[in-house]
Amino acid sequence: MEPKKQVKKKETWTKPRHRFTHGFLRAIIGPYTAWKYNVKTDPFKEQGERAYLIMMNHQTPFDQFFISMSFTGPVYYIASEDIFSKGWISSVIRYLAAPVPIKKQTTDLHAVKTCMKIAKEGGTIALAPEGNRTYSGKTEYIKPSIVKFARALRLPIAIYRIEGGYGAQPRWSDVVRKGPMHAYVSRVIEQEEIKDLSDEELYDLLLKELYVNEGISDCEYHHPKLAEYLERAMYICPHCGFSEFESHGELVTCKQCGQEIRYRPNKELEGVNRPFPFRFMTEWYDYQCDFINNWDPRLHQDTPLYQDSARLSEVILYKNKQPMRDQVSVALYGNRITMDDDLVFLFDETSAVTVLGRNKLNIYFNDRVYQLKGGKRFNALKYVNIFNRYKNICEGNEHGKFLGL
Repeated sequence: MEPKKQVKKKETWTKPRHRFTHGFLRAIIGPYTAWKYNVKTDPFKEQGERAYLIMMNHQTPFDQFFISMSFTGPVYYIASEDIFSKGWISSVIRYLAAPVPIKKQTTDLHAVKTCMKIAKEGGTIALAPEGNRTYSGKTEYIKPSIVKFARALRLPIAIYRIEGGYGAQPRWSDVVRKGPMHAYVSRVIEQEEIKDLSDEELYDLLLKELYVNEGISDCEYHHPKLAEYLERAMYICPHCGFSEFESHGELVTCKQCGQEIRYRPNKELEGVNRPFPFRFMTEWYDYQCDFINNWDPRLHQDTPLYQDSARLSEVILYKNKQPMRDQVSVALYGNRITMDDDLVFLFDETSAVTVLGRNKLNIYFNDRVYQLKGGKRFNALKYVNIFNRYKNICEGNEHGKFLGL
């Protein structure tokens, strides 16, 4: 009698230990998060035993913990590849929570397949369709491909709305201001409704439900350093165009023309030494985007627009980061980025330039990923915007508005 062949057990993505991790986050990190951000998280009482696709607007680095406070059971987050390239720390995160890695600025089919696997196993998945934290206070651009992704998972969509996060901690700031926040499931889009909608209708619905604009004076958020590091987001002055800014306390100053701007607790901007044309960051940010979208980078290839210094590493995706140079001199031109005059990243040969966190820049060049980590005042956003403007023009999309975020 022949011995029975052992059938190899199929490996699952969802694990019992993930439930323990979620319980730990709720018990330990949850109260800390509530204290740190003064956030009211509403429990999703209608959750039951069903799995969901959670879509949230993205405002703070702690958004995932707000979701953990509202939902029971483990949630599998779609996260940028950067958190998977931190050596042993990434291994611990993978083991305890198993987030789904996704490559920024790409259509990552492997990530989609992983999510489909999680959905079939009964797991709840969460993502920020923007792919980026907002710099301006408004919900950022969402790719239309989110519709096909949502249909592929065949899960009800829980819209998770975060309000007040930009007031509490703008992406460009290091400090958390004291003021009100609210995070909750604002509505559920059931599969029956999803099936009845065309792709365009579903996309418009998701844009509407996820849209939050905090360019209003609705609440006050207090801290002695309200304007500090605003220069990580802004590089266009309404008076002198391309410029650099420096902030201290509640004031930010244009280093070229001397315009001083006060950032007030109610999120309003106020000209100090002369009038300033924008009342909120949302208006100034929109002006900056319009400025770049009406500018031709091909005419600025001889002298650098900006020069910075930063630490250079190579990212070994899903493994670690290999330091290359402790400090490099970085120059941004209309068609390229150079480092120490011997490293040249032509935009024509670069697949993507992305910003991570507050002041990190990834350059995807010739199947390798290079990361710049600048100082406290480093503005990575300008590199992303100018790269995407160049690409739009060269690809025949001169009137395209998407600048990387």
